[in-house]
Amino acid sequence: MASLRAALALPLAALSLALVAAPTAPAAAADTGAVTPTVEEARLDRAAPREILRRSGFAALAPEFARALDRAGSFAAAEQVVGRYGAGLWRRAVDRAQGRGDAGGDLSRDDDRPLYWARIALTRELRAWEPGFTVTEEGRARLLDRLERSSRGQDSLRFPDRTEGKAGQGVKRILLTGFDPFTLDRDTRISNPSGATALALDGTWLRTADGTLARVETAVFPVRWQDFADGTVERTLGPGLPDVDLFTTVSQGRPGRFDIERTNGAWRGGFPDNENLSRTETVPVDDPATQPQWTSTTLPYAAITAAPTGRFPVYDNTSVTELPAGGDTPVVRPDGPTPGSRARAGGGGNYLSNEIAYRATLLRDRLGLTRLPGGHVHTPVLQFGPDNTDPVTGTVTDPVFVRNRLDIIAQVRAILAVAAGAR
Repeated sequence: MASLRAALALPLAALSLALVAAPTAPAAAADTGAVTPTVEEARLDRAAPREILRRSGFAALAPEFARALDRAGSFAAAEQVVGRYGAGLWRRAVDRAQGRGDAGGDLSRDDDRPLYWARIALTRELRAWEPGFTVTEEGRARLLDRLERSSRGQDSLRFPDRTEGKAGQGVKRILLTGFDPFTLDRDTRISNPSGATALALDGTWLRTADGTLARVETAVFPVRWQDFADGTVERTLGPGLPDVDLFTTVSQGRPGRFDIERTNGAWRGGFPDNENLSRTETVPVDDPATQPQWTSTTLPYAAITAAPTGRFPVYDNTSVTELPAGGDTPVVRPDGPTPGSRARAGGGGNYLSNEIAYRATLLRDRLGLTRLPGGHVHTPVLQFGPDNTDPVTGTVTDPVFVRNRLDIIAQVRAILAVAAGAR
């Protein structure tokens, strides 16, 4: 039983690493002023993040941002600077991923890590900024929130009119979300293929399995418990969810396979987030009195798993871990939850990948969109080449690493085409 509980405390992507020690405290960061850097910001001064920023051309953004903030003569002017740089960072990362403009260096264009580390560099500058006018704690929080949302594509989810397309053909709308890299104290070089997929597909068009043209819009979410408790998922997805034809949250899952997660659970398992904070509790949502223990996918999992979408196998994952009705011992149920049970892990575990799936599908149900196809896709773990696995001596990229990421991105796109075209 102790080993089961240990496994449940880990995100799905880390199950194979269960015997690895918990993340250690980050190395000390350079002093940027009176404000102590956050845990995420402190990692910026490690070698891998510096190299990733330099080899992508993103290293100059934080100094430019700091100078622009210093020139702002009012809070309103500072808001404009933050909005411009946040939205500009997202657009630059998307353009780089999709082959537009200067790559800025020799790092592969499909890489999601420049966006993550550049955002962290901007937030560090913003938190350390000392303006010549008064900015309240609430005001700085407002600026940080705008920077976060705009640099993640969360405030730019805009679909074209449905009549656009060839010969007036109707257009389907697909909403996809990804995540930041995580477990960065284990290996600061880590990339997250779900975030890379979001960059590669934002604003793109695809032809679905039934021949319909579809537009994809994407956003990226942080790996932080508190942001989810503060409602970042509902605030981002709520306004547009009634107008889409399909949505899928995406995250990194197990080595060597895709999983379509059948069931999501209302439980946080406590694995440390990117701020090295843990939460073990029922997923906090509005109106907890009506909160279900489980939500279910409405993605066409049978069609997806049957289709030839790429080199990785795709599974319909029905397993959950529950406390049976009247019991207090976790039980793994291969075929889904039993009546009256309490959640301890959905198919996608009990980390933030499960939570975003739970929140998105609960939002779907509370909005009365029960026929809307939506759910969670877990990608394979993005692995480095066999000679580049040591985080201490390894390089930040290699040909196998890039090929694996490109194959995952392509297969997610193919899965979307099947899902959006299924009848």
